[in-house]
Amino acid sequence: MTKDADAYPAIEELPSSSASPNSQFLGIEGLGSSSSAPSPAATVLETNRVTIPSVPAACLACRGKHLKCDGQSPCSRCTSSQSECIYVASRRGYKGPRRGTAKNSNKRHASSPARESSSSVDGQVRVSATTVAPLTSTLPSTFNPNIVLPDNSPSPFVPSNSPPTRAHMGIYQHYHPHSGDASGMILSSHQVPARVPVPTPGQRCIDSFYRHFHPAHPFVLPRDYVLRIAKEGTLEPLLAAMRWIGSLYIDAGPTRQSFFDEAYRLAYEPARPKDGFLVQAMLLLVLGLDGSCQQEKAREVLVDVERLAVQIGLNTRLFASLNSRGMPILEESWRRTWWDLYVVDSMIAGVHRTTNFLLYDIPADVALPCEEHEYVSGHIPQPLHLEDMEDNGFSGEEREFSSFAYRIQCARNLGKFMRVPPIYGPEDESLGIIEALLTNWRLHLPESKRYSLYRDGKLDEMMFQAHMMHHATSILLHQPHSQLDSSPTRSVNSCAPHAPVPSGDAFNAHTKHTIQSANEISKLVTHRVPLLSHSHFFACVLTLSSIVHISRWALLFVPHNDDNLRQQIRLNIGALGELSRVWPAAARAAGEVKGVAQEVYRVKKQQQSTPQYWLGLSQEDVINSIATDESIIAEIENIPTMPGGSDMLG
Repeated sequence: MTKDADAYPAIEELPSSSASPNSQFLGIEGLGSSSSAPSPAATVLETNRVTIPSVPAACLACRGKHLKCDGQSPCSRCTSSQSECIYVASRRGYKGPRRGTAKNSNKRHASSPARESSSSVDGQVRVSATTVAPLTSTLPSTFNPNIVLPDNSPSPFVPSNSPPTRAHMGIYQHYHPHSGDASGMILSSHQVPARVPVPTPGQRCIDSFYRHFHPAHPFVLPRDYVLRIAKEGTLEPLLAAMRWIGSLYIDAGPTRQSFFDEAYRLAYEPARPKDGFLVQAMLLLVLGLDGSCQQEKAREVLVDVERLAVQIGLNTRLFASLNSRGMPILEESWRRTWWDLYVVDSMIAGVHRTTNFLLYDIPADVALPCEEHEYVSGHIPQPLHLEDMEDNGFSGEEREFSSFAYRIQCARNLGKFMRVPPIYGPEDESLGIIEALLTNWRLHLPESKRYSLYRDGKLDEMMFQAHMMHHATSILLHQPHSQLDSSPTRSVNSCAPHAPVPSGDAFNAHTKHTIQSANEISKLVTHRVPLLSHSHFFACVLTLSSIVHISRWALLFVPHNDDNLRQQIRLNIGALGELSRVWPAAARAAGEVKGVAQEVYRVKKQQQSTPQYWLGLSQEDVINSIATDESIIAEIENIPTMPGGSDMLG
């Protein structure tokens, strides 16, 4: 990437979207047979029979009123009542009059119930989910199967050339690709299923990117829009970066390194157009490198992408509207790109403490992002702005903002903390100002944002990160003025250099703030959601929490009431072990925390060998404490050591 400012051409116009994906139906052959019943609409009984005519099935109107139907299309009753006449054929097919009809001509022929597993209507077959495996919905017209195919995706089918008439549309449910319900699919009985394409490694990685990574940093366009724009050939660096990020979550083998090499090469091509898509590609490189223990290279790319973002005006309100191609969702994507870069810059500065949060001092009037479900659905509301959020409450009304907006506010609070003059003591005025910011953020959260889960129990990743950053900022603010001796944790420096904290003989207010924030971070682990769905920055925040727990565990004046501390340490180390399945930075932090916990355990065992340690405890308390310690250290030692970042990138 060249360092000088180049001319940045305008983004090309996006072609208009094609038909809605719900306007097609899928076809398959082999579900009919030679004995299948003809279409009820085409079934006309001969009128010159001597016996009372037998019909294959009554229409729905006659069936619902328990009246005899003459089988015409429309039948005489529906004609007289001007009702819609609809037939649903029997699953067994009509085989003519039953034997003995002439003997008992007054006997009414039974019709099939409405909830048949399959039925024939106008030459098409409706297949229940109980008889056929779930099928893929009609693919959007912009979908290219050569670009991406989800894992375990069922076979795509050729669209039917003869969709049902409007009269029959209400009978059959549309299949939605996220619902998993194929009971409403309408399949043609005259078409052959296409061969299932085998996804390439690149396709699997794109699917992995959207499934595992995108919810934690949702600035790239949703998949269908990316694939549509990719046909223009302007997204090579972004797609390459997405493939590399996605490869971190799956067994990609040697292709992982080739994906990274390609993404890095394309991002730094001298002739590459300097646009928002290049900013997105480079931001993905920053995140992947930082989580893979390549922090020095991540900082270099971060400096370049920040310079590029400011040069093209991504920090201005006009950029999103001028480069949206008339698509509100693309305009929203540009807003999210700037603010996610802003948040990432704050997190790298806060947890690594090697940069100074450059973007905090860059003027920006970009509108705030919307809620996640609005972005994914493409229904983008009128955006709010940062000044609306800063003035919230002073106008007499409390407005609710998106989860992404509260995440941005936490990043701003972290930036304000990093810009205060040096704090020389626990009574410093600057410390009180930052604590007031943190307290106000917490007090003014709407009820729906006070937790990291939606009401249906699903994860709100943006609020999860907001709470995570809030508690991390509190630890950074109060820990240096607490009585927690940090010397036992001096070897835990994979995320940030060790900050010495002298010990004291009592818990002051700053110590309580520090311990409470560390406990709240550990509570985030207990949410019943996959830990790998979180941003890799959670590993560094867990390390910060673990330093507090271990520092407290090592104190001599809390020798007995430390079972809760041990449980918190186990919780953090277990979470780091899970995150290390993807992120080498978590593996390195887990190894360091594990080593310190083992050393503290060894020292405490030595203290327990003296009778004075157990003074005042019953024999049962002594046995329980020893058993708990042994089980904890056994679990800690069983945590596997994951490969480092160089192995993951090589």
